[in-house]
Amino acid sequence: MGIWVLGGHQTDFARNWARDGLEFSDLTAEVVAGTMSSAGVEPEDVEVIHVGNAFGQLFTGQGQLGGMPATVEERLWGVPSSRHEAACASGGIAVLAAMADLEAGRYDCALVVGIELEKTVPGDVAAQHLGAAAWTGHEGQDATFMWPYMFGELADEYDRRYGLDDKHLHAIAELNVRNARANPNAQTRGWTFTAASFTADDEANPLVERRVRRQDCSQMTDGGAGVVLVSDRWLQAHPEKRRVARISGWGHRTVGLPLRRKIERSAGDAYVLPHVRQAVLDAFGRAGIGGVDELDGIETHDCFSMSEYMAIDHFGVTGPGESWKAVENGELEIGGRIPVNPGGGLIGGGHPVGATGVRMLLDASRQVTGQAGDYQVEGARRFGTLNIGGSTTTTVSLVVEEGTDGR
Repeated sequence: MGIWVLGGHQTDFARNWARDGLEFSDLTAEVVAGTMSSAGVEPEDVEVIHVGNAFGQLFTGQGQLGGMPATVEERLWGVPSSRHEAACASGGIAVLAAMADLEAGRYDCALVVGIELEKTVPGDVAAQHLGAAAWTGHEGQDATFMWPYMFGELADEYDRRYGLDDKHLHAIAELNVRNARANPNAQTRGWTFTAASFTADDEANPLVERRVRRQDCSQMTDGGAGVVLVSDRWLQAHPEKRRVARISGWGHRTVGLPLRRKIERSAGDAYVLPHVRQAVLDAFGRAGIGGVDELDGIETHDCFSMSEYMAIDHFGVTGPGESWKAVENGELEIGGRIPVNPGGGLIGGGHPVGATGVRMLLDASRQVTGQAGDYQVEGARRFGTLNIGGSTTTTVSLVVEEGTDGR
């Protein structure tokens, strides 16, 4: 069965909703209304809702977010809805749950919403909240900032196995920020940087944890994204819907929480995180493609520049440990062999964690239908995505293709 993306909406990731005196209900209202408008559906068309949110209770005290869409749009009252949590992969899991509902034949039209508010507390408190996605009390006890510390450990493991020059991590960050300037919803689109901002300059780009520097990190972000997914049966009943994308493949792998155990278990493997590689291969296999060169671009999870560095070789853009080659050769640029994060990704675009997996699908869908605006990859017909939660405890990968009149 085909799963089709009718349309979707993203909020402005530069907006500070708490500073504007707004809350989850306001954020959800914009995402729900904007998503249905883009998809050309009414609330009465929606048969099931899936909400991705990672840390709502910690940042705002608000739980039960599966009930928020019907709270802000009473025409959704009575529609089945669930909230999904898988740290930064919460949005990806919400997408997979909606796909499963459609594939099972229970429903034919699903609304998927990813929402997160992170600017409700000071930065150090926010970092503590996000640390709940690690194995609490068992790892990162020496860290001031959990996730820079953990991805610094991943960088150290790459360095131990293959060698790693930090200039390639800084170059990844610079490319994502540069791409974000063309994205009207990107968090950093108006930020000012200097040439030293993406170097080892301790003043312009200070260390945060281990070898991870400020610009290697995505930011605390408020925001949301949504898509409407439909089945073959729904699409056949609505032949007027022509500018649609199709999810042709998916991969989903989950492993244990601790990063150290992930690294130890991969000793002797070609890949540092073989379960991530397998999720990507699962998506390729279900899409019927042979490898990364059959993609026209990638939306990947650059919560840190190191996570993108990892994604490059795990997608197969390079051999294991050789991601630096794609960075140096310009292969990741728009116009390069395999553009990565043309809208800025997480470092440039923003990372409201529960929304990220949904936003990736939305951007991939826009790319393959020629609707990505100023960051459109020319001729894009097929995109891959990679959404991870924690230290890749949860991994979701998708392949998204242009729809055809023949369906």
